[in-house]
Amino acid sequence: MFSSIMIFILAGLAEIGGGYFVWQWIKAGSSLAYGITGFLLLSLYGIIPTLQDAHFGRVYAAYGGIFVVMSVLWGYGIDGVKPDIWDISGAMIVLGGVGLMMWAPR
Repeated sequence: MFSSIMIFILAGLAEIGGGYFVWQWIKAGSSLAYGITGFLLLSLYGIIPTLQDAHFGRVYAAYGGIFVVMSVLWGYGIDGVKPDIWDISGAMIVLGGVGLMMWAPR
């Protein structure tokens, strides 16, 4: 379970970080280097989830929940947008769904 969680976190950092760099390049007028870095990170995001042992659909559905939580944390840590009770409640609900999808006994 630990390695699965770490793979999800790495995938999240690659996707959110890549998207953030592209966002900064296009929206904030940062240099092309930001865009290229973003595209490279997004390419890594396409590879990292393949390290999971579960089936494609289950991995990507569960990753969607991890993405929600990490996006809220990114917004708080990087952009300084403090999550409210609804952000936190929604993230907790999503995490419960991720746990069911990935690690429920089958």
